Amino acid sequence: RISPLAAGMRQVDRTVAEIAAANGGRYDVDTHLRHDPAASQSFAETHVRRLERMRRATGGAERAPDGSWLIPADHLERAAAFEARQLRDRPVKVETLSPVPLDRLPRAEAATWLDRELVSAAPEPVRDSGFGRELRSAQAARRQWLLAEGLAESREGVMVFRPDLVETLRRRELLRVAGQLSDEMGIPFVEAKPAERIQGTLRRAVEMTSGRHALIERSRDFTLVPWRSVLERHLGKSVSGMLRGDGINWTLGRGRGGPSIQ
Repeated sequence: RISPLAAGMRQVDRTVAEIAAANGGRYDVDTHLRHDPAASQSFAETHVRRLERMRRATGGAERAPDGSWLIPADHLERAAAFEARQLRDRPVKVETLSPVPLDRLPRAEAATWLDRELVSAAPEPVRDSGFGRELRSAQAARRQWLLAEGLAESREGVMVFRPDLVETLRRRELLRVAGQLSDEMGIPFVEAKPAERIQGTLRRAVEMTSGRHALIERSRDFTLVPWRSVLERHLGKSVSGMLRGDGINWTLGRGRGGPSIQ
């Protein structure tokens, strides 16, 4: 997807400034979740990624030794200047909707872009010609596959998908890939559970149709958890973090004072 970018203050910046103002000028994911119990882990993490991009580009907010962010009083002004510079350097946004070609998606035993589109309240508008026609054909084939798999049913001509469709497909692929990795590594796979502390050595990224995962090797087993791009430079190092329902907060090294990665 290619879409134009627009300059202007973002809500993410206002939210960071608001939370920092109520917490002695500091911001982190845990503080965000306490401030707004309705917010999700992944939503809070977008704010941290925003701060990291601003820090690298303009030297804005800085991390404290405990991993929290020190938010300056003029954060909103710095955010506006950052936006203006970004727009000059990159006037459009390019997003990868699927790492897998369209013709391989209809029968993929994984959570695909097609599935997210099928259950979306606001699917991508497409024309009935060219690529749009290919997409419609792929969606029709995917519906038939989902029906055959028992993940959807037709009720009076209306397709009804299982509420946990995307998560079910994601977990199917995870367990299948984990089994292959277990045979390759010679150690068992243990699925990570919500609220579990994950600690081990970050071995590599594992590419899956439903998303990239980090392979964490422990003394007797290994696990797979959602990947974050900031992990790229920490391959082979010890990491630990707390797994939440939709993401994980990482800490580098074994010490409690190590920097946090959201």
